[in-house]
Amino acid sequence: MLTAFISLTALAQQGDGTFKGYLYNKEYQVFLKINFVDNNVVPNGQELFGELPGFFGAKRDPRQWLITKASVTGKKSAKLDIINDYGSEDLTATLSYDGNGTYTLKQESGSRIKIAVNRKWVKIPTSLKFTRADEKD
Repeated sequence: MLTAFISLTALAQQGDGTFKGYLYNKEYQVFLKINFVDNNVVPNGQELFGELPGFFGAKRDPRQWLITKASVTGKKSAKLDIINDYGSEDLTATLSYDGNGTYTLKQESGSRIKIAVNRKWVKIPTSLKFTRADEKD
């Protein structure tokens, strides 16, 4: 019975919508589109990869960083495996829910996420804040 209770509690924590939706960082104009519950996000223009837990994108760069694995650990944190859309760079990161619709993405090991802005590479900070938003933002 205890095992069943723990399993139901874990499922309830993942199913509450904390790790579902669109998260945006205004300063760098980057976003996360995620669904760690159903793992059914299809990256824009990258349908070849099929359904994934989510992806990291930028308003000013069509390239995407794909979240290939997301493991929710508790109610406020998820461990992520991320690759670029060419598969040539990868990293591990943690996405933490800070409360009040804010999240922190921390790149822990591997490559740095970077985007192209005005034909120059911009490295994204290893720790970046996001807020829950509409996809129009």
